[in-house]
Amino acid sequence: MTDVTPNSGQAPLDAPLRGASFGQAFTRFFKKYVIFHGRASRSEFWWWFLANFVISGVLYGISYTMGTPMTVNESGVPTPVYTAALIPYTLWGIATFIPWLALSWRRLHDTNRSGAWWFIGLIPFVGGIILLVFFLLPPDPAGARFDR
Repeated sequence: MTDVTPNSGQAPLDAPLRGASFGQAFTRFFKKYVIFHGRASRSEFWWWFLANFVISGVLYGISYTMGTPMTVNESGVPTPVYTAALIPYTLWGIATFIPWLALSWRRLHDTNRSGAWWFIGLIPFVGGIILLVFFLLPPDPAGARFDR
């Protein structure tokens, strides 16, 4: 299977897009919102990681700046300002969690591993390190078995 469809210059959605630009990675993330089959290249994965890190950081910074001074009132209950400031950050996290899981799953496929290896990241201390190493590994051509 080739990684580029004829006349389009783009890889099919099941195939990894090698050398994806920031914009391509961002667009493909949302086009493949809940698709767990196929593969994702390192560039797709890490560009999205950067975009998500920046967007989450900005939203958290806004909620922290607006909400923290007014976190609780005299009775210890969160104030409406704090709650309103936290809503965009929470909605972003909810909206991107499943697609982030799907992208991680596809990145593991590109290294010729089952997406179920994602769950190793839940092991305290070492799980996240092992998963990070898997995400950093180069593609394995045998991972094409996960394409449709």
